[in-house]
Amino acid sequence: MRRMELSPRLRAVAQFVPQGARLADVGTDHAYLPVWLLQREQIVSAIASDLREGPLERARATAARYGMEARIRFCLGNGLARIMPDEVDTIVIAGMGGETISAILAAAPWLKMGGHRLILQPMSAQEDLRAWLAQNGYRIEQESLSREGETLYVALLVLPGEMALTAAECCAGRQTKGEAAPLREAYLNGWIAKTERAAAGLRKSKRPDDQSRLAEREALLRGLYDMREEWQAWQR
Repeated sequence: MRRMELSPRLRAVAQFVPQGARLADVGTDHAYLPVWLLQREQIVSAIASDLREGPLERARATAARYGMEARIRFCLGNGLARIMPDEVDTIVIAGMGGETISAILAAAPWLKMGGHRLILQPMSAQEDLRAWLAQNGYRIEQESLSREGETLYVALLVLPGEMALTAAECCAGRQTKGEAAPLREAYLNGWIAKTERAAAGLRKSKRPDDQSRLAEREALLRGLYDMREEWQAWQR
């Protein structure tokens, strides 16, 4: 049987999938992740879901190419709307913006009842997603960074629960002394550079409401600087 290889981005997602999981891959596109996991017998079942027929056809083609079409249920639907809570215990939502991921979770309140592991990989608005999770009864258990080319991707392992995040942690995630995260400083530097550019633009503005936005950006920048200094101290 042909063996599939995963990109670094999807490998970061796969590492959070437990052995024997019943997986739903929401927004599956090519179904690379469920096929790879099935080939390695890491999961016992898979649902590949997508909002549009085109990506779902690509998913079917991938599954057929690797002899896995009989082991995957293909589901045309919006988010988790056509997936029953008792069908799965691990849900992957990757390759979408953070606001879209938040909307999918908000439309499935049964996720808060427990028994489901969420693995999220936002392509944008990471800060909005982390803030939404903190405000809506979820906690981030672990984060993982991966690099493809010049782009850093973050994967989040999420469970129901409580957590409190600072503004800087909403952007860059929490950090823990001793964690193995070789890309952590580069990730912090990226957020610092982005925030510095935003603050520089606001300093040139004459609009009164931009002054309050500037104060928020400068406070965020101080928080990110503190996080980087803390991280660097832990590496010495």
